[in-house]
Amino acid sequence: MNKKTVSIEFQGKNYSLETGRLAKFANGAVMVRCGDTMVLVTVTAGALKEGIDFLPLTVEYREKMSAAGKIPGGFLKREGRPSEKEILTARLIDRACRPMFAKNWHHDTQIVVQVFSADGENDPQNLAAVGASAAIMISDIPFNGPISEVRVGRIDGEFIANPTHQELENSDIDMMVAGTEASIIMVEGEAKEISEDEFVDALGFAHEKIKELNDLQIQLIRQTGEPEKLPTTNNEIPQELIDTVSSEISGELDKYIKSESTKNERNEKRSELKDKSIEALTAKYAEHEEYADQIDDYAGKIFGKLEKAAMREMILTDKSRLDGRGLADIRPIEVETTVLPRAHGSALFTRGETQSLTTATLGTSKDEQMIDGLLPFYTTNFYLHYNFPPFSVGETGRFGGTSRREIGHGNLAERALKIMMPSVEEFPYTIRVISDILESNGSSSMATVCAGSLSLMDAGVPIKKAVAGIAMGLIMEDDRTAILSDILGDEDFLGDMDFKVAGTQDGITACQMDIKIEGLSIDLMKTALAQAKEGRLHILGKMNEVLDAPREDLSEYAPRFTSISVPVDTIGAIIGSGGETIRSITKDTGCEINIDDEGTVLIASASKESTDAAIAIIEQLIRKPEAGEIYKGKIVEIREGLGAFVEILPKQKGLLHISEIAYERTENVEDVLTVGEEVEVKLLEIRDGKFRLSRRALLEKPEGWEERPPRRRDDRGGRDNNRSGGYNRDRGRRDDRSGESRRNDDRRRRED
Repeated sequence: MNKKTVSIEFQGKNYSLETGRLAKFANGAVMVRCGDTMVLVTVTAGALKEGIDFLPLTVEYREKMSAAGKIPGGFLKREGRPSEKEILTARLIDRACRPMFAKNWHHDTQIVVQVFSADGENDPQNLAAVGASAAIMISDIPFNGPISEVRVGRIDGEFIANPTHQELENSDIDMMVAGTEASIIMVEGEAKEISEDEFVDALGFAHEKIKELNDLQIQLIRQTGEPEKLPTTNNEIPQELIDTVSSEISGELDKYIKSESTKNERNEKRSELKDKSIEALTAKYAEHEEYADQIDDYAGKIFGKLEKAAMREMILTDKSRLDGRGLADIRPIEVETTVLPRAHGSALFTRGETQSLTTATLGTSKDEQMIDGLLPFYTTNFYLHYNFPPFSVGETGRFGGTSRREIGHGNLAERALKIMMPSVEEFPYTIRVISDILESNGSSSMATVCAGSLSLMDAGVPIKKAVAGIAMGLIMEDDRTAILSDILGDEDFLGDMDFKVAGTQDGITACQMDIKIEGLSIDLMKTALAQAKEGRLHILGKMNEVLDAPREDLSEYAPRFTSISVPVDTIGAIIGSGGETIRSITKDTGCEINIDDEGTVLIASASKESTDAAIAIIEQLIRKPEAGEIYKGKIVEIREGLGAFVEILPKQKGLLHISEIAYERTENVEDVLTVGEEVEVKLLEIRDGKFRLSRRALLEKPEGWEERPPRRRDDRGGRDNNRSGGYNRDRGRRDDRSGESRRNDDRRRRED
């Protein structure tokens, strides 16, 4: 195929799709370009996966540092494992495309997205899903597209599609929306407490822009020609087998579905009914050559099909759910705080059979998360980690690296909470929140939002408002619909939608929507949002009954920040050459110290004693020597015949002259003083930036001691004409010259 290119003007920029020139062995390949950002997307279909009833799809998104003219930092100069942003972007593509693949498509399928050029203005994340859809549409893989994905921002009340990084900084909405020509299929993002009506308006704006990008893909297909699509697998189960199982278990299945039950009780009943399904098929078809080898597999699939149909019908007809709740009812909620004595803040949030134990830890600036990628290097002082161990769902499994699901759920909870975090000026801590899911039966990410909000308040973090989250579900059959609040795990699995909404009492802060059907109308989403608000406010009420405001005091184990101001001209003295002095203070006191250009010193320490010690050292460093003051200094050097140099303040040395050591004559300085010894001295005077010290001035005068005349300057060159260590017999005053000079003078006088 020759090179084909289509383009439109999108938000004032040229937006183009190109195919036919690159990656020709892939089933489909498209280069998406906006500005100078270029993303290559390929889709490849592998072998048919026999015996499975799901779509074996993998999505990989990679940002090459060379795309932004950068070389990876660190020892290895090659891109390694994907970053969190790359994983989250891959999830956005997967969740937008997965529902649109043809039913019964069971070929191993892989979408690979590579960023080859990034202009620092147009985020390649915004282009990836459009490229994926276009690549699949021009391939031979059956796909009910096209779909497109746009990012929505809002500045001063005006919506923007695919805002630049700079525009996002001033936006109160950051939302990714994917959709078809007729409906919305995926939403994820954050906002600054927008209302439900504003949320719907954002979706409406996004949908109009999605249609423009879908039209661009259709133009590309017209140029390349409509491809012949590969066949799908026929996985239809023979009706006679379904009838056999249904007649055997329908009575018990109906009773089980309509009985209030826990997750474990349902699992036990499922196992029992599956066994009965196998027995029924075995009794009738064990000798049947066509079915004999697949009886267990057929029995499991048939039971799942019957259970799903029965559950959905009960919800649509009876407006009742598996655990006996009504459609809008919230499961019982239990809240505890300060459950871990050594954690800076902790909360245990239990909603039905979903439970999160979450901690908040306060750190200093050295604990900030460093992020390096296509954008300039930056740090963040708030981050949330989500852990989902196998035992939380009653299973075993290996503990390895963090899964994509854990990264995605943690990111959603982090986005929900970070809007309410205080500024660094208000609260100069780095904050890490960890959610450990101990039980899971639906919506553990929203339990993390609730527990995270509580743990932050328990730690004394002055968050602006409490935040809660709720997961909404949907059952849709033709024109019948039922929207479910606070869905169970089974309702998520057997339903058509998982719509998570988090926010405060005043608005939405984060959302995520995944669907299994081919789209959702905006009117239906409006109804779901209104029901979600009711549930969110109910949950916030339960949380506020236990803790409705941040605690006034921090944990005794949390670091304390103390701020002092120093003259700007003393900053260098505190830092020292190459940072030597400030590192020494940190090592000696255990504090972390940061200084800004205005002379504000921020000291972080876990104890008052350490803080006081650091402040004392800093005050000594910036203290100005004053004549007449007494100092306890350290002798750093001795010079025989002259005296000793004493460090009276850090980096401040003065001369303790031999004549000022004692009232008695000092013949040998080292007989009285030693290097490293601490000695009290008085600063007699400061002359030309030099300090003249005296130890003698602090000693008791010997009996009969008479003060000699004051020292005077000699007119011959400005040196003192007094002599130390004795009297000049000719002039009657002290001679400050060295002993050798005096002896030479005495010898000359005798010779004369």
